[in-house]
Amino acid sequence: MFSERMFQLGSRRSSIRELFEYGKMRAELVGRENVFDFSLGNPTVPPPEEVKDAIINIIENSDSVAVHGYTSAQGDASVRARISEHLSRKYRLSVSPDRIYMTCGAAASLVISISALRYCDKDEFVAVAPYFPEYKVFVEETGAAFKTVEPDYANFQINFDSLSEVVNENTRAVIINSPNNPSGAVYREETLRNLADFLCVREAEYGHPIYIISDEPYREIIYDCGEYPSVMRYYSDTIMCYSYSKSLSLPGERIGYIAVSDNAKDSSEIYAAVCGAGRAHGYVCAPSLFQKVAGEVCGIHSDIGVYRKNRDILYNGLTDLGYSCVHPDGAFYLFVKAPGGNSISFGKAAKKRDLLIVPGDDFGCPGYMRVSYCVSTEMIKRAMPVFKKLMEESCSDNIGQ
Repeated sequence: MFSERMFQLGSRRSSIRELFEYGKMRAELVGRENVFDFSLGNPTVPPPEEVKDAIINIIENSDSVAVHGYTSAQGDASVRARISEHLSRKYRLSVSPDRIYMTCGAAASLVISISALRYCDKDEFVAVAPYFPEYKVFVEETGAAFKTVEPDYANFQINFDSLSEVVNENTRAVIINSPNNPSGAVYREETLRNLADFLCVREAEYGHPIYIISDEPYREIIYDCGEYPSVMRYYSDTIMCYSYSKSLSLPGERIGYIAVSDNAKDSSEIYAAVCGAGRAHGYVCAPSLFQKVAGEVCGIHSDIGVYRKNRDILYNGLTDLGYSCVHPDGAFYLFVKAPGGNSISFGKAAKKRDLLIVPGDDFGCPGYMRVSYCVSTEMIKRAMPVFKKLMEESCSDNIGQ
């Protein structure tokens, strides 16, 4: 006997992972240079040199038992203190070390945070589309309902008309992601202030907190819009979920954290629930070595110049070919409108040419394609003739109709 739900989840990977695994298989058959894999957000920019220096220094100059042993369940106290100081200094946020919980990346942070807020059978969690598809898995596993806010196709900020219809007395939290995966949009300060004002009104109306879960693994990858505006600055009932996977190019090391605002309603109780959810899911004592590395390199991030260059080459190249694209201000994804309007059909046509791009349907945006440009610049250039051929075929044969 086994869990039917777990069987279904394990038998069918996400569309992103399916393409990634397919790409590895095709690379074995036709050569890696002949597969244009834009499926996975797997950074190709190396970690900053400070990461290697920190690893060497910690290993060579620290007691090995301490380096590789258990930390406190919620994370090393000195690391949490450094992260707290960094959040205060850079983003002007009030998060004490005792409101920070070290995790195995942003996925663990999200699972823990959602589980900590889950209260009763009527609970609903709201995600603003486009959204990372695993949000739905994380929410539904708690037994809560997953609701979505329709995309704002004009500028990919927040569709407040849709938000107003979706949020109700059963809403426990609104999940936002900025810079956004998959659109690359960065929520403007005005958007976040409006979100805060909206939720404050609804909190007063319903008589209970509505939290924001802010998924922020891309916050250092911003190109043209200045300082990253943290929603926690405008709305106290915020739980931040963070990962060093993108900022430090360390996705395989699985290190991140949860930060609960000191000013959140029931802040102490929420943090205790976070600790309890971490315990219940077995997410305690995040990798010790990389906790310490994270503490050593607070405020440092990988060089995003390559991503900016890739963005410009890809965006300019595709728009010149006639594609309609969302201009990304952050992250490393280009959101492209599928010629013909059917992203599934267009994705299949691209796959036949070993061009792997992810349909936007699972992100809550049918008709769009996600192109991950955290790849080699050379691959982007070599892929352009394939994009051109697909556009020509779409115009002549109505691919995607």
